[in-house]
Amino acid sequence: MKAMTTPRSAVLRRADQTGPAVLMILGSCVSLQFGAALAVQMFDGVGPLGATTLRLAIAAVILLVVIRPDVRRWTRRQWVAVVAFGAAIGAMNGAFYSAIDRLPLGVAVSIEFTGPLILAAVLSRSRTDLAWVSLAVAGMALLGIESITGAESLDPVGVAFALLAGSFWAGYILTSARAGRLVPGHDGLAVALVVSAVVMMPLGGAGASAAFEDLHLLALAAVVALLASVIPYSLEFAAVRRLPKHVFGVLLSLEPIVAAIAGWLLLDQSLGPVRLAAIMLVILASIGTTVTASRMRRRQTDSPAELSRRPAASRHGG
Repeated sequence: MKAMTTPRSAVLRRADQTGPAVLMILGSCVSLQFGAALAVQMFDGVGPLGATTLRLAIAAVILLVVIRPDVRRWTRRQWVAVVAFGAAIGAMNGAFYSAIDRLPLGVAVSIEFTGPLILAAVLSRSRTDLAWVSLAVAGMALLGIESITGAESLDPVGVAFALLAGSFWAGYILTSARAGRLVPGHDGLAVALVVSAVVMMPLGGAGASAAFEDLHLLALAAVVALLASVIPYSLEFAAVRRLPKHVFGVLLSLEPIVAAIAGWLLLDQSLGPVRLAAIMLVILASIGTTVTASRMRRRQTDSPAELSRRPAASRHGG
């Protein structure tokens, strides 16, 4: 009797954990993209790089106070991993904020998604993943055609920054995975945020200093730091331990459409049918890549120990 009830109780426990975890990821996506939309409202006062620096610095201070990382026993290898992780965070966010200064939020996020999609295809070497990347490229081609033929063209500098952010996102995935393996708990993330703020300081420090002369801007920066860093990080760290990796990845794939909704509600950025179709192609490509990776993992005969060493890499996870 005991042998029959134990598996059932385990299934029920997983079910009890999955529902809240799904809500955590959806909450993370909403918080992150609405935080980005609010950040755009800071650009006139501090510039995109100043907003990036402020957001990362405030988020770093909050996490340092909450987590209180113990770095006294860190090895050189751990420090190198965390510094690389922090540099990737700073570069990714600086390029992304420079992109949304020139592009609609949903479009910028969709273009940025090409970075991790291409990385997934390169690492897997799967024809299926190449097909999914081709679908995302088709979405980018739609954006290009719409930009050339439509009344409102996309800023090419903004597109370049979004692509750059995507490449840094790919680097973020690799460095976060390494930092997560080498540094226990959330300590690596807290220190990485400090590094990211230091990395951005030469580029955005002058703009960020202007916020200290305007209490409204400073308060807005604090809200952005909470919405775009602290809350998403906390929710995703809690959820990733409760969700299968493929479910986690599929939910994160919804970010472009959440970004489009946030841009529409807060920034009055309307989306025509062509841009909406392009965003949906990117979302389908991202979901397809995630599901394909999950099926490939199920076919493998890895040991439980090997599987446990594989970290879940998301834009915010460590």
